[in-house]
Amino acid sequence: MIIKKPATIEGLYRLDSKAELVNGEFEIMSPSGFAPGFASLQIVKSLEEYAEQTQQGLAVPDNVGFVVELPHRQSFSPDAAYFLGEDSGIKFLNGAPVFAAEVRSEGDYGPYAERKMSLKRNDYFAAGTLVVWDVDLQSEVRVYRGTDPEIPTIFRRGEVAEAEPAVPGWTFPVDKLFRAKK
Repeated sequence: MIIKKPATIEGLYRLDSKAELVNGEFEIMSPSGFAPGFASLQIVKSLEEYAEQTQQGLAVPDNVGFVVELPHRQSFSPDAAYFLGEDSGIKFLNGAPVFAAEVRSEGDYGPYAERKMSLKRNDYFAAGTLVVWDVDLQSEVRVYRGTDPEIPTIFRRGEVAEAEPAVPGWTFPVDKLFRAKK
């Protein structure tokens, strides 16, 4: 007989890969390709400029854990985020970001992926996140808000996206998600 120990936040610290703690198990996240990584970097760079200008909040890059207390989820690890809580040093951040960006990778398409992303957005909102971006590099940025979680505002190339009310006054040109061809 094999006895499976439940996954914990302490165990999450010891994993050798990016993961989230969901339903008592580690949900391992595959590495992304260049384009999703580049896009998340651009969002974080812009959020860092905003945080410096406003002297508040933390711009949070990919692979940083957020500890939350939901019945079935204990952590998030968005591709980019903005957080108003305390800097936790080398530990995971405590609480949900006010803004999270999930940048789609190659495997993030199809009915199963859509359902999974919808459930994760609902978890973000339940944990206190105000705005979640679904960044689809094939077409658009869908901006979901906790006040109307089923109906996104859509921004495409040539447009300027925002994350109101989570990041007041911050804007982001959608074209910056894409590396200019030389």
